[in-house]
Amino acid sequence: MERFNVLFDNLMCRFKKQLPEYLTYHNASHTRYVLDKAVLISQEERIDADQLDLVKVAALYHDSGFLKGMIEHEQESCEIVKADLTTYDFSEEQTQQICQMIMATKIPQKPQDLLGKIVADADLEYLGTDLFDIGSQRLFDELRHFNAGLTRTEWVKTQIRFLESHQYHTVYCKQFRQPKKLEHLAKLKDELLENS
Repeated sequence: MERFNVLFDNLMCRFKKQLPEYLTYHNASHTRYVLDKAVLISQEERIDADQLDLVKVAALYHDSGFLKGMIEHEQESCEIVKADLTTYDFSEEQTQQICQMIMATKIPQKPQDLLGKIVADADLEYLGTDLFDIGSQRLFDELRHFNAGLTRTEWVKTQIRFLESHQYHTVYCKQFRQPKKLEHLAKLKDELLENS
């Protein structure tokens, strides 16, 4: 998909130039990771090539709204993708589908269909992997930029609440990511007990 490569290169260039340094989590690296996982989960969920094209665009743009700021960044991401796709051969229906997938990543996640489930799960796939601690630390560092008083204990409590409320949506992530996520939750609870 030639147009995807152009969209990818253009957006990564904008991220490099415009995203602030303090975004240690919501950055180009996270976007590339989510894109990679969206492709993996799509293959596991056996969607067709046309659907995969749309999933990839949604995954690529899901956090592009951070170019404008943190508030309602999913909605901002939709505005950015709509503007960018006008010069490419996407139908209005396809653009709407892409926006629906982007909105599926908004917390609490409420995906409307399988494609939304794939992008939502790709966004938080790391919760059920060995990369959880790294991702968690990056997000903690980012949040401390806005709230310097955020303590490790408060962060652990936040993470526990988040992991308890989060659920995966695809068959693949329920089977292969949920068990590890529960291990991380148990470790966080142990840490909280040790430090209380």
